[in-house]
Amino acid sequence: MIEPETHTLRVEEGEEGQRLDVWLAARLPQHSRSAIKRHIGAGDVVIAERPVVRASHTVKSGDIVTVTIPPVASPLPQAEEIEIDTLHEDDHLVVVNKPPGMVVHPARGHMEGTLVNALLHRCPDMRGVGGVRRPGIVHRLDRGTSGLLVAAKDDRTHRALSDALRRREICRRYDALAWGARFEAPRTIEAPIARDPRNRLRMAVVKGGRDAITHLEMHRAGELISWLHLRLQTGRTHQIRVHLRHIGHPIVGDALYGGMGAEWVQRLHRRSSAAAAAVRRAARPMLHAGLLAFEHPVTGEPLEFTASPPEDFLGLASLLGL
Repeated sequence: MIEPETHTLRVEEGEEGQRLDVWLAARLPQHSRSAIKRHIGAGDVVIAERPVVRASHTVKSGDIVTVTIPPVASPLPQAEEIEIDTLHEDDHLVVVNKPPGMVVHPARGHMEGTLVNALLHRCPDMRGVGGVRRPGIVHRLDRGTSGLLVAAKDDRTHRALSDALRRREICRRYDALAWGARFEAPRTIEAPIARDPRNRLRMAVVKGGRDAITHLEMHRAGELISWLHLRLQTGRTHQIRVHLRHIGHPIVGDALYGGMGAEWVQRLHRRSSAAAAAVRRAARPMLHAGLLAFEHPVTGEPLEFTASPPEDFLGLASLLGL
């Protein structure tokens, strides 16, 4: 049975006088204001043991607000015969090279054609491992990011890999094409990340956010675009994309974080119209998970896997002379 999502929140001093929907939208940025209004109207928000059904209700300092969000009714992921690039498989886990454009697990708007759908066809016993909605998934890649992922085929392995990830014992190195030439590298970017208060679709470097650490090395420096190697010490949502934007070197093709900026593309056009055209056609951030290393949670064997970036990445790098 899927449990409802429950939040118990307190209205702090200085927050009184706000509309209930506005206050909740700031406290629960993972939910849109329109969704919060629906939950208020449905009686899912309680103050002083009484449901409040008006979004315009004014909150008072010291109010205890309880929000109970019913689980979204959605079908369980189904097995689909989708070809996937498998680098390793044994009785306990599978390592795959995800192509760009593939969503890792079903979600609103992407209930089919995901990596989970493909894995369930290949490994039927994976169903329910680590949860029914995201079976087998230990860590994720954004839809546009290509590269290596490990998935668990049994609950023991899922727990062990998840614990290793939390203990930072899984090494993940990424390749990225980023705007800028010969900037400071190697370096460590240490900047906390949270939901962007100005755009809930993005994450941002925010004081008081969750600790986030990325290690950066220059692989090949170009005149305007460089090929970077990045290693995650932590694994926050959009971490590499946010950190590179933060230091002024967004990932090429990353429209959400400034990687399609007109000024960058115009400067590139003056050097190579073909490369500029390739950037304009880029349908994703040029980010690839190229190395994955960890200790097998059952056998103890050290495992290391590498995968070259896909053709769109390599083709652009070639045009740039990288």
